[in-house]
Amino acid sequence: MDEKSPVSVQRNAGYMTFENVHERRRWYGLILLCAAQFIVVLDGSVINVAMPTIGQAFGADQQALTWVVSAYVLAFGGFLLLGGRLADLLGRRRMFVVGLVLFGVASLVGGFAGSIEVLIATRVAQGLGAAILSPAAMSIISVTFHDGIERNKAYAAWGAVGGAGGAAGVVLGGVLTQYAGWQWVLWINVPIVACCLLLVVPLLAERRTDISDRVFDFAGATTVTAALTLLVYTLIEAPAWGWGSIRTIGSGAGVVVLFAAFVIVERRSREPLVDLTIFRIRSLTGANLAGAVAGGLVVPMFFFLSLYLQNVLRYDAITTGLCLVPMCVVTFGISLTLGSTLVTKWGYQPVLATGMALLGVGLAWFGRAASDGSFAVDVLAPGLVAGAGLGLVFTPLFVAAATGVDWRRAGLASGLINTSQQIGGALGLAVLSSVTFARLEEGNVATAETLTDGYTAAFDGAAVVAGIGLLVTVTVIRARDSRAHVELTRRSRTTIPTPATKPREPVS
Repeated sequence: MDEKSPVSVQRNAGYMTFENVHERRRWYGLILLCAAQFIVVLDGSVINVAMPTIGQAFGADQQALTWVVSAYVLAFGGFLLLGGRLADLLGRRRMFVVGLVLFGVASLVGGFAGSIEVLIATRVAQGLGAAILSPAAMSIISVTFHDGIERNKAYAAWGAVGGAGGAAGVVLGGVLTQYAGWQWVLWINVPIVACCLLLVVPLLAERRTDISDRVFDFAGATTVTAALTLLVYTLIEAPAWGWGSIRTIGSGAGVVVLFAAFVIVERRSREPLVDLTIFRIRSLTGANLAGAVAGGLVVPMFFFLSLYLQNVLRYDAITTGLCLVPMCVVTFGISLTLGSTLVTKWGYQPVLATGMALLGVGLAWFGRAASDGSFAVDVLAPGLVAGAGLGLVFTPLFVAAATGVDWRRAGLASGLINTSQQIGGALGLAVLSSVTFARLEEGNVATAETLTDGYTAAFDGAAVVAGIGLLVTVTVIRARDSRAHVELTRRSRTTIPTPATKPREPVS
């Protein structure tokens, strides 16, 4: 098209001129948001390798050390929905900053902790900061980038950072603990947080709902946060209590009662914390179910791979971390390069289904590992397949979760998909750990053979769960919605964007 044609003049004179001025800032802002998400994901794994050193430093038993990890997961998973809704009501940039500050201060104080109790408390504060920060950042992406090619690329970067953070956590945890001290697995967050805070105002605009809409549903927030927190706590403790124990059954009943109370409250509330009608959007509902499955696969996969490498193949902590790098590099590379392209060309449903299938194949391959196995055959090869699957899972998940969602509920949608992944991760680890421990109890001695039997049983179970995720993807997420997204993307290449196609919230 001639640059002097009427359409070109209209683009240069109107909305596109605004976009050209702010294009670079938006994409730099995406880098900032991804950097913040990187430390959130990093903190879920970086401290694992430091656990033995922390135990020696504080004279802590295994139960206390477990809570150093679990406290973060508990607070993160329990407060995500609340964090997402606060972003919608109080301002997404504002809550992003609040989450960053809380996360950074907790990381700094945690490194100076003088007792295991203080360390656990700071991990709770870190989890709370992450629960505020992460959905706010994801909702900023949703309202900043146009639905279609732009948003696909943005979510591809977001998903790639998730894979990179998990890998970096394992490697950095070993390196920092060995050469700098365990405190640095927490202090490493501080300079990243400081840099992010300096760049927030120049790169991110404040966006929130109209003032008239800012009504806080205290009863809904209380019941859903209590329900999610109790659910995560029950999943963490159930393997130790026993799945059929009175404590597990009682806690499970409490979760059901709290969720039932939450639904009743939301149906009667004038401005509910979670508008339950949002689940009428099939792509969002399917994405959350598939997200729970994905979370339930990723966390146990890295957990049991680390155990197999250290307890069976006898690698040290740093070598174990390095062995997981190739899989994470593949995840990062495919998510960043192919994720957006394939979703734009095929739609989010077939790409997500392909990713689930590849992930299932990789997990089943891990299930064939031998007690006298090798890194190349039993870890690297299946890891590349599973990594490719993960790279194709993250981008379509986030795109599907945001498709069809009104910008006023972007924070809620972001909180939902993050919550699904966190709850899925806690549930997957709890269930598959029970499968492993049950298999290990069958052997009299913890030999390489019995350990391998337990770990491979967990991988086989995870492969079955991946099959369930594939089934959810092709049945709950409608193919016509996925095709409609492709058509929207194609039209966005030629249609002049207007405020009607991309609403802009008031800047406060």
